[in-house]
Amino acid sequence: MPEVLKAPLVVEFPFTRSLGPVQSAFLTGLRERTVLGVKTTDGKVMVPPVEYDPVTADELRHLVEVEPTGTVTTWAWNPEPRRGQPLDAPFAWVLVKLDGADTGLLHALDAPGPDAVTTGMRVRVRWATERTGAITDIACFEPCEGAASDTEPAAHDGQFDDAVSGIVAEARLDYVYSPGRAQTAYINALADRRTVGERCPSCRKVYVPPRGACPTCGVATTDRVEVGPAGTVTTFCIVNVKAKNLDIELPYVYAHIALDGADLALHGRIAGIPYDQVRMGLRVEPVWTEGGRYPDHYRPTGEPDADYDTYKELV
Repeated sequence: MPEVLKAPLVVEFPFTRSLGPVQSAFLTGLRERTVLGVKTTDGKVMVPPVEYDPVTADELRHLVEVEPTGTVTTWAWNPEPRRGQPLDAPFAWVLVKLDGADTGLLHALDAPGPDAVTTGMRVRVRWATERTGAITDIACFEPCEGAASDTEPAAHDGQFDDAVSGIVAEARLDYVYSPGRAQTAYINALADRRTVGERCPSCRKVYVPPRGACPTCGVATTDRVEVGPAGTVTTFCIVNVKAKNLDIELPYVYAHIALDGADLALHGRIAGIPYDQVRMGLRVEPVWTEGGRYPDHYRPTGEPDADYDTYKELV
């Protein structure tokens, strides 16, 4: 049996959001080496602060300043830091209840090893050298000595000069994707300039790309069927917005194409014809580039258009 394909993939994007008065005060406070929390309806202090009471849903605006020292309530050792994490060397993820707060703040603890970390240990904020108004203004926590303070948190008006009004969070997900048995066979066949689907043993429909099971009958599909290479445009759209890293002249056409012998339309780019001449029923065939592992685009075959009744179930 051929080896199932797998490949590392990365999904990343910048997430931009505006800040309300509570979050703005919290992040701006970090820039000024001040940790703010918010009092809930029942008098508890939440750090980080939230804008609405998690129990009553009341709007919360009563800000207070808590201490930069606190107590570890729980922790987990991270032996292999990943890209973008607070520290490059192994560290502990900790929940810290800052003095004056009633909830835990999640951050990194700089410690020489897991034997140096305990629940109940005292820690303090290590501030970043350069601070911009972000959670990373707390570089990490570090161990310290001393008992917890029982001083009541002081009220704070949340006012700072040049307050932070928005943030950009870089979201990134690294993972390994495997298309599975059915699509591995499909991809390997494309490399040989063949399009292979799978037929359902119950309803006899041929799915391209194959999914390993019939979405209608719910049974496994193992009977492989070569389809195409020609097909019919069932529907299409004209693209007028340039995509990043895609060097294609605008406008261009992206279409659903029902390959001959298939019962599911796949999508592909249409070229070799003016964009305003692409139409439903247009007969097309794949065009491969030198060394390409999949069709670069589809072009008209020159055949008469297909009758609508032959592809209406695939629109």
